[in-house]
Amino acid sequence: MAQVNPVQVDDELFREIILDHYRHPRHRGLVEPADVATHGHNPLCGDEIDLSLRVRQDQVEAVGFEGQGCSISMAAASMMSEEVQGTSLANTKDLIRRFRAMLLEGQDPASLGDIGDLEALAGVRRYAARIKCAMLPWTALEAGLTQLEGSDGRNRD
Repeated sequence: MAQVNPVQVDDELFREIILDHYRHPRHRGLVEPADVATHGHNPLCGDEIDLSLRVRQDQVEAVGFEGQGCSISMAAASMMSEEVQGTSLANTKDLIRRFRAMLLEGQDPASLGDIGDLEALAGVRRYAARIKCAMLPWTALEAGLTQLEGSDGRNRD
């Protein structure tokens, strides 16, 4: 009887999760009205993303994206949107920190708490050229949060 390599099974499962988010993106389409809109571009591969957020009472009420790019960048945008919709701004910032720790610092996803489907992107770390693809929507999100913090302080209640 052939033994199954658990790493290979995980890789196949993660690949399927990424492909599912790529083929059936969640939160595709920009949010109207939006409190913040940002654009991200990866000049190395041409990936682009437009991200919009509506924030009410320090919660991400709605998030949406449009873009074009590889399966990694578009799946990452879908996964990110799924995880931040409905969460507080503080938890969104913490999720950005945890995702960076996983992808850029190589922290074990199991040590980061529940990050949902985002764990499937941990394997991207093995492909240095693809890390920027996975980070693109997160960089746009971070820019959007910075833009929101620097906004004119209009009421988001």
